[in-house]
Amino acid sequence: MSKYIAATSAVVCMLALAACGSTKSNSTNSSSAGSTAAPQSQSGAPKKGLTIAFLPKQVNNPYFTTSDNGGKQAVTALGETFKRVGPSDATASSQVSYIDTLTTQKVNAIAISANDPNAVVPALKKAIGSGIKVVTYDSDTAPDGRQLFVNQANSEALGRSEVQLLGKELGYNGQIAILSATPNATNQNAWIKFMKDELSKPKYKNMKLVKIAYGNDDDQKSFQETQGLLQAYPNLKGIISPTTVGIAAAARYLSSSKYKGKVQLTGLGTPNQMRKFVNDGTVTAFELWDPGKLGQLAGYAAAALASGQISGAQGDSFDAGSLGKRTVGANGEVLLGPPTVFNKQNIGQFNF
Repeated sequence: MSKYIAATSAVVCMLALAACGSTKSNSTNSSSAGSTAAPQSQSGAPKKGLTIAFLPKQVNNPYFTTSDNGGKQAVTALGETFKRVGPSDATASSQVSYIDTLTTQKVNAIAISANDPNAVVPALKKAIGSGIKVVTYDSDTAPDGRQLFVNQANSEALGRSEVQLLGKELGYNGQIAILSATPNATNQNAWIKFMKDELSKPKYKNMKLVKIAYGNDDDQKSFQETQGLLQAYPNLKGIISPTTVGIAAAARYLSSSKYKGKVQLTGLGTPNQMRKFVNDGTVTAFELWDPGKLGQLAGYAAAALASGQISGAQGDSFDAGSLGKRTVGANGEVLLGPPTVFNKQNIGQFNF
């Protein structure tokens, strides 16, 4: 989710099994982004004894398995306790009960990828009011629902680059569609907004966006939506799917259909899930940041907040391990960095 770039950018990701930890509490009541939940240690390192919980959009989504394993690596490297909970469906309200439970358990910090920018905010505000620090990653909430947002990429640059990539593949001509995740996904909608704006430029005058479909980050529904798009628009020339579940399902459909090689597909996917589709010619190129590093950065950010090292104010900085020192930008945003374009020439170099 989700959602600036050079084809020579590189990413590396290590995979590990996600695990659950205890729920020992070490927080004090707070209702503002600038307050501290736990005293800082004299060494300046995060205070020990913290429990940091990750709440992804879906626990059974390979993308979030990778990202949250990165979070686990960061949290455990600091000597803190990692916990992971979440729904199996990516509906707007599916995360609320988990937030409530984590609040009752008095975890020190919650890192959440929001299925909806508003539906989870009342529950998150209660968590913040009880002294829990909240970091969003991959997909943001309304600002009053968190202290920090760990953003995988600049939304405008990413949205525009997706159109630019497809435009080159199509010679800037033909009907296109977007296969998104859920209608309320903050990151997806931000990217789509800039996709539409990019398409309004004169160079794209012969490219027409005919439909935005939603696969709800479900493999079978995304597969069916791809089939439906091609039946409804027989002259469709390209599809952008800025979701790892969606692009893989769309590629699977195209690879065994008469549209293979005739309809261009791009979007956001992992090299391991897309490699066979690139090698067999179904997909020419696609993009992604390193989801493991995204989770890693979220883990370090949550620990820094929960230990009182930072408040989430613009200009705050914290140590993010191998990712280096990071600084909080405007609106509480911490940016991971540029993604990579994957194609037949370089995809063999990556394993995540």
